[in-house]
Order: sequence, then structure tokens, then C-alpha cells
Amino acid sequence: MQATPSTIELHDQPGHAIRRLHQIAVGIFLQETAELGLTPVQYAALQSVHNEPGIDQRTLASRIAQDTSTTAGVVERLQGRGWLQRAADPADRRVRRLHLTDTGRAVLAAAQPAMQRAQVRILQPLTDTERAHFMALLQRVVQHNNVHSRAPAAPAGR
Repeated sequence: MQATPSTIELHDQPGHAIRRLHQIAVGIFLQETAELGLTPVQYAALQSVHNEPGIDQRTLASRIAQDTSTTAGVVERLQGRGWLQRAADPADRRVRRLHLTDTGRAVLAAAQPAMQRAQVRILQPLTDTERAHFMALLQRVVQHNNVHSRAPAAPAGR
């Protein structure tokens, strides 16, 4: 017996809409931060290291919801640009502690307004009330499904 697939409208599927919104969000972020040459993941790493100076690379990966090998590459690139420094933990030489350099702090300070502009642009069609509701629903769906991620997030203080 041969199965016949159903006709499904792709644009009505939440996964497709979320993927499209992610593509759009990345595009807007890259437009806003073009002069800095910063990606969303690099921004997340810089912001997380700023928020938790001395964070180790494994914890950083969980904060930004990336696998450890991807995070290692991000850290390498940020270090190569002189924005981040790695130092061995005196208590455990296998652990690398991360700190922003002065240049990294300046880049992050310049990136924050661009990131905020990107967020405003992404949610521009929504009213303030709709934005709050959208974010609450989005966070609820993300938190509920976090365990299904290949790189579950572990936000600081949560």
C-alpha cells in the first residue's frame, strides 16, 4: 500500500514561522551591527562574559545555548580580534576563564544600542502590550522545550 501525503501549508506551521523569524532577526541584527562585524552569537558571548566575568567556556556555552565546540570557535574568533582573553584557572589548569579586554568592552558598549535597535525593528509591527504578550509566550514555549535542544540553555540565576 502506498501512502499519499497530505497537502500542508508550510507557512501555517509554527516551526517554519519560527525559523523564518530567526532568519529575519539575524538579518536585522547584522544590518544594525554591520560596522562592528559582530554576529548575534558573538554578541551573546561578549554580553555573557561581561555579565559573568571569569566565566568558563563550558558555562558560557550553556548560557548562550551553543554546543561546546561551536562556543570554542566563537571564543577563538573573539580572542583573535582582541575582544576576549582566556586564562587558565589557578585551581584547575584545564579550565579556561574568560574576560573581556578593554577593546571587547568598547565593542560591547557600541553593540548594545545596535542590538536594541534590532530588537525594536523585529517587533515593530506589535504594540507595547502585544510585545510583552509575545515575549511571555515565546519564553514559555522556549523554556518548556529547552530540554529538547541539542544545546539546552542554562541562563544565569534561573
